[in-house]
Amino acid sequence: MITGRRMAAVDENAAALGVPRKQLMESSGNAVARTVRDVTEPGSSVAIVAGRGNNGGDAFVAARFLDEYDVTILLLGHATNIGTEIARENWDALEQADYETREIKDSSQFDLPDADVVVDAMLGTGISGDLREPVATAAEAIDGADATVVAVDVPSGFDADGGDHAENRVEADRVVTFHDTKPGLEDLAAEVTVADIGIPAAAERFVGPGDISLARPDDREGRPYVIGGGPYTGAPALAAQAALRAGAELSFVAAPKTVAAEIQGYAEDLIVQPYEEEILTSDRAEDLLETAKQYDNPVVLGPGLGTADETLEAAREFLESYDGRVVVDADALAVVPEVETDATLVCTPNRAELARMGGPDASDLREVADEIESFASDLGHVVLAKGADDVITDGERTRISRSGTIGMKVGGTGDTLAGIVAALLEHADPMDAAAAAAHVNGLAGERLAERDGHGFLASDMLAEIPAVLWGEDDE
Repeated sequence: MITGRRMAAVDENAAALGVPRKQLMESSGNAVARTVRDVTEPGSSVAIVAGRGNNGGDAFVAARFLDEYDVTILLLGHATNIGTEIARENWDALEQADYETREIKDSSQFDLPDADVVVDAMLGTGISGDLREPVATAAEAIDGADATVVAVDVPSGFDADGGDHAENRVEADRVVTFHDTKPGLEDLAAEVTVADIGIPAAAERFVGPGDISLARPDDREGRPYVIGGGPYTGAPALAAQAALRAGAELSFVAAPKTVAAEIQGYAEDLIVQPYEEEILTSDRAEDLLETAKQYDNPVVLGPGLGTADETLEAAREFLESYDGRVVVDADALAVVPEVETDATLVCTPNRAELARMGGPDASDLREVADEIESFASDLGHVVLAKGADDVITDGERTRISRSGTIGMKVGGTGDTLAGIVAALLEHADPMDAAAAAAHVNGLAGERLAERDGHGFLASDMLAEIPAVLWGEDDE
């Protein structure tokens, strides 16, 4: 089962792997046509009611595979406003080939012809809420027609993420959905066909540009709270700066007073909050816990904390008492396996840290991805295991990020990753945030490697993060 939002990401990943959306649309349209042929005989009349997105484009393709039928295609809106190039190309092909096409420029113009089959291709996945005009008028006419209704991907008015169905929805008799079923389709009084349209398994397994699109911030918001520093100062500073580069509005660092000025010196953009103790203690953790609960922003716990027994006990107590979102990194990872917490954790161990936590000990994490998935399932948290290939899993789903370069073996790249995860947690669920962050971090390193080979620093990666997330040009 796959949500509509995740399906859009998989489509984008497939295109990046060399399977263009135009090819997928051709396969989708063919699948719709097969279902029409299943439900009615050649010579029957078919009315296709299409929207201006790719859902409509699938139906435009279907029309070309139904030459033995009397087909009329009704486009809701102006053809000049068709939303994607591939849908427009398939509409143009119908017009040039002299198919019966009509543009419905106003709901008052909608007149559904008598038909044996009506294809509902008005709205696909990614649409929720009550139907608006002219779709509402068309849906009412479709539901009132004495015809078999075939819906493309999902019936119009169906929320493919939550499974909700609008009050003025289309009631379909058959649904042709693509690649995998969508949440809630099994509850409809319709026969559902899942059509294989040629999306490779790698589009789901390997993290790609679709995963970045899924987790990318639409706005600048979020105020990650980095709890780190003591023996080390660069790690919390890198994590906090990476969060800012990944779209956070503000970035806070709680650190001992003895190193606070040094951390502040790395970047004037950080808000450093010093405390008196030289390391994190249980009493101080209790104070920081209250701050974290008050503001409910993602926390990054661990960068540069050190491994003093008192510090690890403080980290343990923080996690046991917190119920928000936490990226657990570096030294704090050691306490996670024995902690019972209501917090949502994303753990970011490197290979050695993963083994110390009780996970598999392997030089190639990709080869033990199933074992890492099992470990995450037992742990009960998302694990982002860092290696040449990163493995991201929540214990049920597992993805592999293949981005990155050997130059990222330099110290600090794990800290930038933790900061990116924290920023994306403001907008995406933990699994999606972790997968996208791993890919963004790796691609940032690749951009630097093209220019500097293996000689770049983790701090150099900070400036590349926005370019990867939002596609900014180098120039």
